[in-house]
Amino acid sequence: MVIGLKPDKIEQYKQLHANAWPGVLEQLNESNIRNYSIFLQKIEGRYYLFSYFEYVGDNYQRDMKKMAADSVTQEWWKLTDSYQIPLDSRKQGEWWTTMEEVFHHE
Repeated sequence: MVIGLKPDKIEQYKQLHANAWPGVLEQLNESNIRNYSIFLQKIEGRYYLFSYFEYVGDNYQRDMKKMAADSVTQEWWKLTDSYQIPLDSRKQGEWWTTMEEVFHHE
């Protein structure tokens, strides 16, 4: 997934994730999210976040609804969303833009 990042929020975003809230991390685990990484890159003068995770559950929609209903996660998203710039290319209902996987090797 990809999303823009406000240039004046880069350091705050890094600090926040360097000290991620325990409740948010617990919810990720409970929602069957593993190996979650977020990368930052400046491209043509703009900053972008790229995220990757592995889902290990059996009902993605249910787990994402559970995560979205969690009050700690809602507070985290309220804070982090204010740092981000959604892309015009995102699908309706998306905050982060999903990307098409064109290659995978295990």
